[in-house]
Amino acid sequence: MNELVRHKEICRQFAALLSYPDGRVTEHAAACAERLKGVNAEARDFVGRFSDFLGASEPSRIEEAFTGTFDLQALCHPYVGYQLCGESQQRTMFMLKLAELYRQHAFTPGNELPDHLCEVLRFVGSTNDQHCRLEIIRDGLLPALEKIILGIEAENYPYLDLIKGLQSFLTETATTDSDRLAAGRQKECLS
Repeated sequence: MNELVRHKEICRQFAALLSYPDGRVTEHAAACAERLKGVNAEARDFVGRFSDFLGASEPSRIEEAFTGTFDLQALCHPYVGYQLCGESQQRTMFMLKLAELYRQHAFTPGNELPDHLCEVLRFVGSTNDQHCRLEIIRDGLLPALEKIILGIEAENYPYLDLIKGLQSFLTETATTDSDRLAAGRQKECLS
């Protein structure tokens, strides 16, 4: 399996794990950890700890942890635009730009807002446009994840390991891919 295909698949697996938990969440976590083997040991360890939580928890506890992390803590809302811009006109413009990108790349989003972490990850996991993927990761996902982590770290929430695993995986991706791209390349994707 080539590197791009594997990366896209892992992004989609993280998107599934960061969606409201269903009956397959434990299966998704195991698959994600397996895909991370040989790709990013730190991310795999974080996902492994999250998987341990899933294996030791009843479905209601998993749902409670998800809601307590992402719905009840204002600092942890899983919306990239909200994390970057707050509730502002800039967030609205960010969402419009994402919706435009989705159309340009023939990506069909789900039921969430365009800047929802899961939708952005699904998009990154579907497009082959390396420059666009890298820009979204560097300028959108990584700064948003940093803010979410800061919000979660005040408490001991099981989803913190999952978010840190995603951050580790995407940080390595951004570093590796940026070395391949021209340093002065003008931003095209989200500009």
